[in-house]
Amino acid sequence: MQGLVLEGGTFRPIFSCGVMDALLEMDIHFPYVIGVSAGIADGVSYVSRQKGRNLEIITNYRHDKRYIGMRNFLKERSMFGLEFIYETVPNELIPFDYDTYYNSPGVVKAGVTDAELGRPFYLDAKNPETNCELLKATCALPLAFPPIKVEGREYFDGGICDPIPARQAEKDGCDKLLIVLTRPASYRKTPSGANKFAATVYRKKYPNLIKPLLTRHDVYNRQLEYCAFLEKQGRAVILRPSEEAQIDSFEKDMDRIKGVYEYGYTLTLENAERIRNLFAEKG
Repeated sequence: MQGLVLEGGTFRPIFSCGVMDALLEMDIHFPYVIGVSAGIADGVSYVSRQKGRNLEIITNYRHDKRYIGMRNFLKERSMFGLEFIYETVPNELIPFDYDTYYNSPGVVKAGVTDAELGRPFYLDAKNPETNCELLKATCALPLAFPPIKVEGREYFDGGICDPIPARQAEKDGCDKLLIVLTRPASYRKTPSGANKFAATVYRKKYPNLIKPLLTRHDVYNRQLEYCAFLEKQGRAVILRPSEEAQIDSFEKDMDRIKGVYEYGYTLTLENAERIRNLFAEKG
């Protein structure tokens, strides 16, 4: 089975949106999609086959205070407008095609981090009863979001414990992967002051979350090495932005955002043969 693996990164996955729109253009539909944070939040529009939807959202609302702004903390304890992003936008402003999404074949999973256990979990993103809260949960950056409850358990961003869930895709039966990263090849994660601060804030309430926060950089770098190993073995194709095409997680420059989207789109078309070969029957 072929799988699509999507890294997160707030606004950085606009690169991935370009990749996924090119996949739709080429009529390539992966039977298994897994991701964390904004990666899978954007990925659902690929599954619903709505080319251009993610770019339209960020173009229209990146600088809208209802989408992101400190005053959202007053209402929702989040710098992001949770109700606006996850309910108003898909249900009223830029409609999400729920019918196509839920009736599409295949598996869609969102990675989350259990706040109490400090462990990754991979939940069904095609469950209509939990879909909205699950997409909030997988994007729930510590301190920027409150923990999000899904079926009675509290979750944070899936990228804390498993930022590039390629191994989980393999466990679920995928033997060929398209891995979409949002950092250039030279990038390696270093210890983060924000993660250290979050570990201090949550030390008493979520003690099992401390180690994942403090070792997040090590986990990420090991996963990069594993992805490179899979590609070398011919079991994966990795697409990532160039040094020039990378953007910050909270990028404000819309020209740069659109440029990274276009880069992802073009890069995917240039690698069309490699991607199609993932679907080639074994001899």
